[in-house]
Amino acid sequence: MCQGSSSGSVGSGSTVILESTKTLRRQLIEGPLDGNVAKDNVRAVLCSKPGGKEILEEYKKTNTITDVTRRKMVNILVADMVENHGRVPPVNVRNLYALGITTLFPKLSDPDSKNGYEHFYDHQSGSGYLAWRLKTVQRTSAQHHKKSKTTFQEGPKTPRSIHSDEKQLTGDECREAISAMKHSRDTILVKNKMKATFQRRQRIIQNPESASTVLDLFPRFLDTPGLIDQDFSMIFGEEVSGKFLSKWPTFFKPRVIADCCKNLTPSPHVDELLLSAQQESDDSVWHSEEWDSEMAAISFFGFTSCLQQLKVGSSMETFHIETGPRQPFLLGVGERSNCIQDFYIILDQKAIPCRMQTPVAAFDELFKAHYAFAT
Repeated sequence: MCQGSSSGSVGSGSTVILESTKTLRRQLIEGPLDGNVAKDNVRAVLCSKPGGKEILEEYKKTNTITDVTRRKMVNILVADMVENHGRVPPVNVRNLYALGITTLFPKLSDPDSKNGYEHFYDHQSGSGYLAWRLKTVQRTSAQHHKKSKTTFQEGPKTPRSIHSDEKQLTGDECREAISAMKHSRDTILVKNKMKATFQRRQRIIQNPESASTVLDLFPRFLDTPGLIDQDFSMIFGEEVSGKFLSKWPTFFKPRVIADCCKNLTPSPHVDELLLSAQQESDDSVWHSEEWDSEMAAISFFGFTSCLQQLKVGSSMETFHIETGPRQPFLLGVGERSNCIQDFYIILDQKAIPCRMQTPVAAFDELFKAHYAFAT
């Protein structure tokens, strides 16, 4: 349907595609509503976007489209509209996209409405599938902008005062504590002295010239799980530190799933993740043949993009050489991607063991590592 010449096919579609973006935008914004221009514009968008041709084929075969396909089409067209005309596209552009849909797909027209396309966009009431999707995109974009601005001002590198009553050592006492930790494997001693040297460690981390030495000065990070969580708690307090893990199953996970069901464009991969995420977790090691429930849900945070895998028995030294200085990221050690036995945070090409060996806990600790090490 992207190249044919039948009644439902291109006509001047190739001309529209070859027009300059500036000329086409002016025609869409300033010109009168033209069914052929609208139809060719919608077809050109669908032919150029992933999943668009399948929408055209479905209509060609069935003379209609399913609700799932309609949502996918609306998402594609609104994304194109925002990309080419901004977060608040002119009303004429919105009308023209709606007209293009019902002109390209006549069976989707509403015979009871004035123009036949009001259920896609009605400028008088501000309703319709395109309007609702636009509002979602605008709201999400505004929240992301606000969050990005806040993150920039109050990110991991922002110096903070200590959120603890723990006495901080200085001078010779501090140096002696740091030296004692280097030669001790006593977990209680190490954790107490790490608390007492927290401010000294933060000054080292916040100084670009000394930040890379932190794991050499405090090597117990490499064999004493829980120190990242402890430092994060020294910055933000115990309540904040435990909030994500305590609220994940009842608060965050259900909302992640609901938001993805509403906003993500359906695809086999997304559908598989959602199906797995909605299953009950058995709190066991991540071992299922398909996606584990917790792993699937947390993947929507972009978890898998910051996770590298190393097979049991492989050389950690070789792995560090191959991956280079990129940091921090998670390393999962296991026979398969769905059978991870141990999680590590990789920082300065050194492996820090995670305190708890689950995908959710590892993700939580990776987030905290950014603040503990000001990366």
